[in-house]
Amino acid sequence: MRRPPRRSPGQPMPATATHGNSTRRTSAMPCPSAVKSLNSSRREDRPMNKAIEVKSVSKSFGAYQALKSVSFGIGNNEFFTMLGPSGCGKTTLLRMLAGFESPDSGSILLNGEEVVAIPPHKRRVNTVFQSYALFPHMTLEQNVAYGLENLGWEQARIKSRVGEMLERVHMGAMARRKPAQLSGGQRQRIALARALAPEPEVLLLDEPLSALDLKLRQAMRDELRTLQRDTGITFVFVTHDQEEALDMSDRIAVLGGGEVQQIGTPAEIYEEPVNRFVADFVGETNFLDVEVLETAGGQATIRTPFGVALTVPATGHAAKGRATLSVRPEKINLGDQAQGVVFEGRITNKNYMGGYTHYTLDVAGTELRASRRNASREGDTIPLGATVPVGFVAGSARVLAA
Repeated sequence: MRRPPRRSPGQPMPATATHGNSTRRTSAMPCPSAVKSLNSSRREDRPMNKAIEVKSVSKSFGAYQALKSVSFGIGNNEFFTMLGPSGCGKTTLLRMLAGFESPDSGSILLNGEEVVAIPPHKRRVNTVFQSYALFPHMTLEQNVAYGLENLGWEQARIKSRVGEMLERVHMGAMARRKPAQLSGGQRQRIALARALAPEPEVLLLDEPLSALDLKLRQAMRDELRTLQRDTGITFVFVTHDQEEALDMSDRIAVLGGGEVQQIGTPAEIYEEPVNRFVADFVGETNFLDVEVLETAGGQATIRTPFGVALTVPATGHAAKGRATLSVRPEKINLGDQAQGVVFEGRITNKNYMGGYTHYTLDVAGTELRASRRNASREGDTIPLGATVPVGFVAGSARVLAA
C-alpha cells in the first residue's frame, strides 16, 4: 500500500474535518539512509503550535518514581510517539494525558488549557486501548455510536457520522456484525472509528498494534498514518517497537528511567543519538571503548581499540578521556566494499535474513556486527571463517559520553 504524502505539523486540516468535542537487534530495521530521506520533510523550522504541553511532570507510586520532572510539547496535527522499554514511564504519561492518572507535581496543557484537575470525560481527548474495549453485545455501528449518544448528539447526526467513520476505516459493509465476528485488525479499525467519531482534539493510542501479527501490523501502520493525515487530529502513540516509531512518527520522544532521553525526528533519533541508551535502544549498534584526544566544533579525535586515530561526530557531552563509539552494523563495509577506516576481521558467525546477511566479526579481539545487503539470489558469498577487510566511513560513527 502506497502511503500518501504526509502533512507537516501545523499545516491546516482538510475541510472535511472539523473540531468538536551492548548490541540490540531488530528483525527488519529500515535502512537509515531511507529513514533520513523519508522523514526529512517532517522537520519544521518555524515555531510549533502546541496541542499538548507537559511541564515538569513527576509521578511516584510508593517508593518508585515513574516520572522525573518530564517536559515536552506536541504540535497540532502531529504524529508524536513515546518510545521506550517497559517501566520507562510512557504509559503513565499517556494515562495522565487522558486524565486517568494525576501528576504529583507539574502541569499538563491541552491547547493552552490546564487540564490536571479536569476529569477524563470533559477532556477533548479519546484513547484507543491495546485491548480495543469493544462492547461484545453491540453491533459495530452501535459501538461507534455509543460515545456520540452519551455526548447528546441528535440521531440524524449520529447516523451520518457513524456511516462516515465506518467507511473511512473500510468497515461500512460490516456495520451490523458484532465484534466476535471480526479479525483482530477489523476490531482495531472499529476501535479507531469509535475513538475518532466525536472529533477529539487529541487521540491517544496505547500500543494498539501489539496484538496483531507482523504483516497486519505493517498494514495497520500505513492505515493509522493515513487516518492521522486525513483527520488532522494530533495522534500520541505509545510503543516499545522501534520500527513502528521510526516508520510512523513526525517526532519521537525516547523515554528511559522515567526521563525523556531524547526528542527528535526519526532520522535524528537513529542517526544522531545523544547518549548510549538511545543508541542501544533504537536499532542495533556496535559500541567500542575509545579515548577522546580532543574535541572541537561537534567533532572528536579519538584513538580506537585497533590503534587507529580518526575524527568523528560527537555529542555535546563528549570530553577528553574515555568515551564510547557507536557504529551501526549497516555502516560497516566488508571485503571489496570496505572504505574509510579499514582494518582486518575474521567472520565468526553469519545469519541469512533474506534481504540482508548479518555477520559477527573478530577484529583484534573486539567483536563487531555488520549487515550486508544480499544483491544476488544466493545471498552474500563471504564464507564463515574468512578474514576480510573491514571498514567504515568516520562520519558514519558517533562518539558518546562514556
